[in-house]
Amino acid sequence: MRALNDGTSIPEIGFGTYPLRGEEGTQAVLSAIGVGYRLLDSAVNYGNEDAVGRAVALSDVPREELIVTTKIPGRDHGYDETLASFDRSSAALGLDVIDLYLIHWPNPSVGKYVDTWRAMVRLKEEGRVRSIGVSNFTAEFLTQVADATGVMPAVNQVELHPFFPQEELRAFHAEHGVVTESWSPLGKAAPVREARPVAAAAEAHGVSPAQVVLRWHHQIGAVPIPKSGDPERQRENFDIGSFSLSDDEVAAITALGRPDGRLFGGDPMTHEEM
Repeated sequence: MRALNDGTSIPEIGFGTYPLRGEEGTQAVLSAIGVGYRLLDSAVNYGNEDAVGRAVALSDVPREELIVTTKIPGRDHGYDETLASFDRSSAALGLDVIDLYLIHWPNPSVGKYVDTWRAMVRLKEEGRVRSIGVSNFTAEFLTQVADATGVMPAVNQVELHPFFPQEELRAFHAEHGVVTESWSPLGKAAPVREARPVAAAAEAHGVSPAQVVLRWHHQIGAVPIPKSGDPERQRENFDIGSFSLSDDEVAAITALGRPDGRLFGGDPMTHEEM
């Protein structure tokens, strides 16, 4: 488990649910829970809070063992808007308490992420949320919400993979007690798994390239959130504790980082989603 700055903790690997929806999504999440995943990552904009909530309700795993995450969309930024958005997410998930609640994108041109954060602090104080955090925030945005409320986000979920290792931001997180979560940890369509250091490590350890990349996330201190609807791939992605990468292997994979390594134009200073 990875300790958070609010005294709670989250698992060291999570299960991403985008774009799993409907009954297929529910069955995929149930499968993931059966494999051993306990950190489930959803969002309003994924359109699947209901599917994730059904899986939680149908699972034999005790509710207290599952860490359910969802995220506030840009259209719901603002103090009162956030409180109303939470109520809708709570109803869609079928949960009175949400374990980890994140701002999905800062949307700086709208300029309401600080007010949104104030409302999230209130939700945590009222016990309706166990932990609060953000997604796609820069060090500047993290500092602004912490300065305004005295509460530093527990988590920042950001794009992170070998082609975009986010070394400066991860260093800021480490200094300020923020846990880094990695979305698109395997790089989606980018040829991360075919890169020479990844392939060489996979051959050396007798594991898949995907397992190497996910193990790299673990060893640099990040919490990866891979997504797969295939039970066998879910098991493979989850099984990253049976081997370790050497320091040289980790360094070689990190060195794959590129200035243009983002998967799309997802710079939080300019990219916004409502």
